[in-house]
Amino acid sequence: MKLVFQKTLGLQDKETHYCPGCTHGIIHRLVAEALEELDVLEDTIGVASVGCSVLSYEYFNCDMTQAAHGRAPAVATGIKRVVPKNRIVFTYQGDGDLASIGMAEIIHAAARGEHITVIFVNNATYGMTGGQMAPTTLIGQKTATTPLGRDESIQGAPIRVSEMLATLDSVAYIERVSTHNVANIIKAKRAIKKAFSYQKDRIGFSFVEVLSTCPTNWGLDPEESLKWVEDAMVAYYPLGVKKDKGRD
Repeated sequence: MKLVFQKTLGLQDKETHYCPGCTHGIIHRLVAEALEELDVLEDTIGVASVGCSVLSYEYFNCDMTQAAHGRAPAVATGIKRVVPKNRIVFTYQGDGDLASIGMAEIIHAAARGEHITVIFVNNATYGMTGGQMAPTTLIGQKTATTPLGRDESIQGAPIRVSEMLATLDSVAYIERVSTHNVANIIKAKRAIKKAFSYQKDRIGFSFVEVLSTCPTNWGLDPEESLKWVEDAMVAYYPLGVKKDKGRD
């Protein structure tokens, strides 16, 4: 397992830029292993977003490009339409990037049924830019811009992106997973691999939302952060498959 991770990500001599306790690194590993196991690594092009994932191109040993804030689905669409059909194209995006400035991009890419895979990391905050409220921030959650906690009467309710996209007819597969314990990490790996396999078999648009931690901006230690994902985030963002057209 370690050798696969190092070979695929090329991390033998690198240190992660993520904060201690952040589960981005786990998600990177699951994406990398899925690409390697499907034997598509050499045919893959990844699109990095802006946010904590902005340096994801440093971790994957495949072709990568950088998109402007929120525009990863549009960039991925353009790439997918001009490269050979066997190429795998994916975006790796946080909740601030995808669910705020990039909301229109993801909705229309999904509505068109673009044959791309989206890895959506939801940690309920703007991580890189200082911990401001995101569209996914929970009611009562304190952030840099909601010091008294998110108030539904003022900021509205958090957006369940997976459920929203699942209403679109052209979407092939959507699942929400988590990384707060080993059992759920295994399920997350299975979902990510399935999403890439759907693209490989040209079934359609695939989307995996991964609940992740942000100890620094949450003001919690890593262990407390994992517990908060389990107790608070999963309660509002229930795990599981939201749409699956299968292999018709």
